[in-house]
Amino acid sequence: MTEDTETDDGTNRAPATAEATPRIGVCYFPEHWPRERWETDVEQMVEAGIDVVRMGEFSWGRLEPERGEFDFEWLDTAVSLLSDAGIDVVLCTPTATPPKWLIDEHPEILQVEPDGTTREFGSRRHYCFNSEVYREETERIARTMAERYADVDAVVGWQTDNEYGCHETVRCYCEDCASGFREWCRDRYGDVETLNETWGTAFWSQQVGSFEELDPPRHTAAEHHPSRLLDYARFANASVVDYNELQAEIIREANDEWFVTHNFMGHFDTLDSFSVGDSLDFATWDSYPTGFAQDRNTEDATADRLRAGDPDQVSLNHDLYRGPNGFWVMEQQPGDVNWPPRCPQPGEGAMRLWAHQAVAHGANVVSYFRWRRCREGQEQYHAGLRKHDGSPDRGYEDATRAAAEFGALGDLDAVDAPVALCFSYDDLWALDEQPHAPEFDYWGLVGAFYRALRARGIQVDVVDVSPGTEPSFDGYAAVVAPTVHLADESLADAFEGYVDDGGHLLLGPRTGYKLPGNKLQSTLAPGPFADLVGGRVDQHESLPGSIETRLTYRGEGYDFWTWAEWLTPEDGTAVGEYASGVASGRSAVLENEVGAGSVTYCGVWPEADLADALVVDLLDRGGVSHGERFPETVRVAERDGYVWLLNFGGEPVTVDAPDDAEWRVGSESLPAFGVGVVEADVASLSVR
Repeated sequence: MTEDTETDDGTNRAPATAEATPRIGVCYFPEHWPRERWETDVEQMVEAGIDVVRMGEFSWGRLEPERGEFDFEWLDTAVSLLSDAGIDVVLCTPTATPPKWLIDEHPEILQVEPDGTTREFGSRRHYCFNSEVYREETERIARTMAERYADVDAVVGWQTDNEYGCHETVRCYCEDCASGFREWCRDRYGDVETLNETWGTAFWSQQVGSFEELDPPRHTAAEHHPSRLLDYARFANASVVDYNELQAEIIREANDEWFVTHNFMGHFDTLDSFSVGDSLDFATWDSYPTGFAQDRNTEDATADRLRAGDPDQVSLNHDLYRGPNGFWVMEQQPGDVNWPPRCPQPGEGAMRLWAHQAVAHGANVVSYFRWRRCREGQEQYHAGLRKHDGSPDRGYEDATRAAAEFGALGDLDAVDAPVALCFSYDDLWALDEQPHAPEFDYWGLVGAFYRALRARGIQVDVVDVSPGTEPSFDGYAAVVAPTVHLADESLADAFEGYVDDGGHLLLGPRTGYKLPGNKLQSTLAPGPFADLVGGRVDQHESLPGSIETRLTYRGEGYDFWTWAEWLTPEDGTAVGEYASGVASGRSAVLENEVGAGSVTYCGVWPEADLADALVVDLLDRGGVSHGERFPETVRVAERDGYVWLLNFGGEPVTVDAPDDAEWRVGSESLPAFGVGVVEADVASLSVR
């Protein structure tokens, strides 16, 4: 256990580590409120048990109203008030909102849409990551801020920028990006002949004679070449990675004891958080469960999900962003929010439920956004912990209660997950461009397998398997790869070594179809995994809901959805067969014994019952203890000997637990949107 360190002012500052006492934080905007209110705000934060505050992410215009004319007095005062109260401060570089005077001086820093439209001033995230001018301005403001607060003990770390890529702004199509893309391709391929061969540009006469002929994939009459799109996605992501490294280096030069983080977003498509995270001490992300249930989910927004969110959708993001030093939720939904299609009030206690869910998945800080509902600007309909008149809102009591409960739990070790879930942003980008069915969605496919694991109470680590990575599966009893679409021999070797040594692997559909350059493999799918799987894909089809989709798995009947592969067994054994359509009688699921382990290949997108059956068989082979299948509104998670029972439903449930189970929070009677924390084995628990 890493101990807190005492600073010159006598307060304790928690270092960046996966082991800690979970804490409650809040995002604060003192610049939006009269100065005479600030002391009261801080006093009320202390009363609520809040001891981490984030500030400054949109404040460039307030900090530097004119070029070179800085006003730090207001931020100095706010930091001092928080420091006196023993509250840790996380500051942010304010680069997400370049001020109007900077845009007027250098309009070339603005982003450009694929059709040539400029993304004008008037909102946020309007700068181009590849603008050398903006990088110089970024360095200037970030260095000025970092050096000013380098010796202020209350400042424990920094958030770079804010939500990179929000509002579809990872990919810009301006001339700076055109030049950057050409250089990126030159560095990647060396010569244009290699690029043409890797992409396959003979199709539709898309060859280029030099790197200078390359342009961003701007507006065209028909779809773009998929390899060009994939590489542009990679290039745009690399631009963000490089930009973030610039900021992180400046911050660490000022004070190498600070942590550096960034707040990512939920189910976010265009930014590879693994690669950006390489220059961070840990990741944070912004969690808005009732919004995500509506605008980025393949599952229905049921009444319960409109009140408390989709628990598996949220927990997948917790696990995605959890690293060796844990993670934070930098923005936690505090009540109703302004941006989803509909904004029902969350269920009573939901704001506390979300905080506990995050901690159960390894979060060390849950920071609500925001302290107080704003009276101006685009987010006036976004709740805070307090209303715009300063009185407590519904989330304030939830945050206060969660803070007290976390303090009582004390230090918690990191999550120890027995199962790895494979994830690749490159696969996401490639499949997003060629889904081959309107319903095919990478997040949804990953979620189908992930839900089955979560329904059995299994903690999961998310492992990057993008091309070029060297994933390690050491220590995992089982590995689930919902799809590994872009594949090469190195990943096949990693899987084979894992299985040879006694590991158990479950692979999903569309695996091994393509090379990393986004061309089909020269052999039939699953390409380099064929020997491991013990079979090949003969045909595939994408199916609408109007066609019956049934199969049998180990003699039992199940449904599947939207995608089906006709498999030809070789060394593998068919344990699943189609029971409907023209594929009836053909193999749908293969199983193969390899070395001391096993591989299962599922050629369909499984519905919930089939996913559960596949996962339970995998867990049993891997010797992973698991619980009964919990209802979709109830989830359990284990951390450091404690088990969290989380009710995301509008009806109470009763927990059946051993007589000697010790309840640390709540009891066996779990109210609607309620939480219980118990010392017991997950496999011994059930609900009714």
